[in-house]
Amino acid sequence: MISYPSRHCTVELQALPSRIGQVRRIVSAQLRYWHLDALIDRASLGVTELLSNVHRHAQPDKTCTVEIELLLDRLTVSVHDHDPRMPVVEDPQDIAPLATCGRGLAMVAAMSESWGVRPDGESGKVVWFTLPTSVVAAPARRARRAVLEKPARRFAEVGSSADGLRPDHAPARSAVAG
Repeated sequence: MISYPSRHCTVELQALPSRIGQVRRIVSAQLRYWHLDALIDRASLGVTELLSNVHRHAQPDKTCTVEIELLLDRLTVSVHDHDPRMPVVEDPQDIAPLATCGRGLAMVAAMSESWGVRPDGESGKVVWFTLPTSVVAAPARRARRAVLEKPARRFAEVGSSADGLRPDHAPARSAVAG
């Protein structure tokens, strides 16, 4: 028996740098609406990497579709493009230490529960990753409550010196709690 219905969101776009930021904001807003705030960073990071790959590698055009779907305890983020070439995950040993590309899919694999790629028709593919939803929701609420229950810290008050003309010196304190 399904405890709640599936949820689905689709965005079509040109994978251009300015549009990638917009899609990140759309994904973040949708996850907030679904009360999945704890997944926003990982979902945004993953969708940014997949869209950057479309921008960098996809031929003949940069048109793609981003799809996020929530089914029971799993969020799936997928990017459909029109390039039939499958992505290749680089072996970390083969990437130069100062290289600026080649690590993205390994990063997606590391931060997700699972990921993959499949052909989509005769001239395209879908690259996807999943994030578990059941594990992240409860700890985030407990941590937030703990922060809210901490008493506020006060700064040291500075009093007047014996001659009343200049203030006594107080030790320096940071304005940042912690």
